Amino acid sequence: MQKEWTKATLAKTIDHTLLKAIATERSVRELCAEARQYGFASVCVNPAWVELCAKELSGSGILVCTVIGFPLGANASETKAAEARLAASQGARELDMVINLGAAKDGDWKAVEEDIRGVVKAGGEGAAHGGASSEVAVKVIIETCYLSESEKVKACEAAARGGARFVKTSTGFGTGGASVEDVRLIRKAVGDKLQIKASGGIRSYHDAIMMLDAGADRIGASSSIAIVSELPE
Repeated sequence: MQKEWTKATLAKTIDHTLLKAIATERSVRELCAEARQYGFASVCVNPAWVELCAKELSGSGILVCTVIGFPLGANASETKAAEARLAASQGARELDMVINLGAAKDGDWKAVEEDIRGVVKAGGEGAAHGGASSEVAVKVIIETCYLSESEKVKACEAAARGGARFVKTSTGFGTGGASVEDVRLIRKAVGDKLQIKASGGIRSYHDAIMMLDAGADRIGASSSIAIVSELPE
């Protein structure tokens, strides 16, 4: 656990996010410029903007993250895989996918796992097709606001079996966002096998640090600049 945060070190934990339906090319370019200025881990955008962001951030070391099956998770698995393959071929190196929540509520964890595995596989194929040697990290959004405690644990287990790199708490479009309790529960469930991304409702330095102290490795936020601006250089 890191005690002494600075703007730079905290920024490295944040996915600078813009997922509004009405995001414009200008606003996406501004997002990329802000990511360069502050040194955020990635920009997280809708799939239509992946190619633009990859060009804007070329050579910066800042990753392009996009969302798959977002925000409901109810797409066919084949659709999610195709979306992942295209995004990775266009330069996305992180894919935040929403699980099949209906299957989770039905207790069909095999279907949840296979859905995840398909995105993991397709992401790797897309990166290879795009000429990239780097791996594509899949973050599995379990949308904690809709799941019981036991379902959250089972969703984490499915993510691990499916080959994901992260478990992510929320889309930010559900009935609730990240909570310290959920981050702690996920950390207990995944141990050191997976990383954790907390997202949804994180708007201040205090919010972010609570999530990181609870076990999160990454923060998803649209208030990224406000969060890091509370710290010295």
